[in-house]
Amino acid sequence: MRIFLTGASGLVGAAVARAAAAAGHEVIGTVWRQTQVLVPGLARMEILDLTAAGAVAAALQAARPDVIVNCAAVSEPGACLADPAGAEAMNVRLPGQLAQSGLRLLHLSSEQVFAGDRTTPHAPADEPRPINLYGRQKLAGERAVLAAAPARTVVVRLPLLMGDSFNRQRSLHERLLLDWKAGRTARLFTDEFRQTCTAAGVAAVLLALLGRPGITGIRHWAGADLLSRHEIGCRVRAHFGLGERDAPIVAVTRADEPAAAATRPACLALAVEPLATELGLRPQPFTAQLAELTAPRAGRR
Repeated sequence: MRIFLTGASGLVGAAVARAAAAAGHEVIGTVWRQTQVLVPGLARMEILDLTAAGAVAAALQAARPDVIVNCAAVSEPGACLADPAGAEAMNVRLPGQLAQSGLRLLHLSSEQVFAGDRTTPHAPADEPRPINLYGRQKLAGERAVLAAAPARTVVVRLPLLMGDSFNRQRSLHERLLLDWKAGRTARLFTDEFRQTCTAAGVAAVLLALLGRPGITGIRHWAGADLLSRHEIGCRVRAHFGLGERDAPIVAVTRADEPAAAATRPACLALAVEPLATELGLRPQPFTAQLAELTAPRAGRR
C-alpha cells in the first residue's frame, strides 16, 4: 500500500513511517523544513508547506497514494496562541483539504477537545467542550474531515504522548530530560491527570486501521493507566536513574496556578472501546511505555 504521510518528522509521524515500512508499505512523507537525514522508513521525503495554495492537491497528484495518514498539526497550545491563523491553517483547513481528496483518511485529533472536568473516561460519542484554542481547532478539524468524507475517514483522538521522537526533543520524557540538563526544575501538577500512550503504540493502531476500511467516524486510543503529571514525571525520572538533585521536580496544584489551570483540562481519561475490540489491541500499561524510552544522545538532530 502506498501511504501519503503528513508530518513525517513529528513524534507520531516518524513512528508511523518506521512501522509502515517494516510492514512492507511504501511511505511518501512530508516535512515542513529540511532535515539533515531522511526520516527512517520513508521511500520519499517531500519538503512541503502544506498550507500553501494548491500544495496538497499537487503533492497528492504526484504521489498517487492509496491512503492518507494525517499526522501534521500545530500541537502545542502555546504555539496556537502565538500564531492562531497559522495554527488554524494546519489544524483545520489542511484536514478538510485532505478529506476532499477522495482517498481514505486517517486523521489524528486530541483529547483536548474535552473540558476534562470529570474523572470518568470520555467516550467517542460524548459531546466535546474544549477550553483552549488548540482544543477548539482540533474539534473544528474533526468536523471538517467528517463533513467532507464521512464514509472514508476515521478520526483517532490521542492523549499525551510518550516515545522517542525523530529529533529527540518532542515527547514528554525528552522535554523533561532537556529541562533537567539545562538546570531547570519541572513544576508538575498533582491534580492534573493524563492517560499517556507511546507514539509506537499509536503507529500500531494506525497500521491496523489500514486494513479495516469499514471503520469510520471517531475513535479513542490511550494507555491503560491514568496518572497525574507529577507521578508521570517522577516515574520518568526513576526510569533514567536520576535523583532529585539532577532532576528536580516541584509538586504543584491547580489552585497554585489558577491562570494556567483555566485553560488546562484537569482529567482527560479516554474510553478506548470500541477500537481496542475492533482491532484486537490492548492499551499499554505505563510500565511498558517507560521500557520503550531512551535518553537523547548528544549531537543528535
